[in-house]
Amino acid sequence: MLQKELLTKDYAAVGGQITHEQANDFVESYKEANPTGIAGYALGRNIIEKILAQPGCVGMRFHYGLNELGQKTLVYYGMDADGKDLITHTMVMENGVIKNEAAIAADLIWVFWR
Repeated sequence: MLQKELLTKDYAAVGGQITHEQANDFVESYKEANPTGIAGYALGRNIIEKILAQPGCVGMRFHYGLNELGQKTLVYYGMDADGKDLITHTMVMENGVIKNEAAIAADLIWVFWR
């Protein structure tokens, strides 16, 4: 990728649709390589919409983490236009006061096994 392309990266456009056949092939390949591991994660629409509705959010970033029980989990944040985790966001209140707030960080996913 050229430096100019990096500087003008549209992070809101990251991602792309694949066919169900490709998706199935990817999942089956992973299952064969990891027969006893976690099959995947699920999260609900409510938290996704809440994260995406934050000012300056153009997408989401997912990180692996270990929860308080030492179990592998996903931690997810909103993503800003620079492709970074959205840690804070600036809001203009009704009275015109500018306020910085902590952005949403989330986990509490549903883990599913084989």
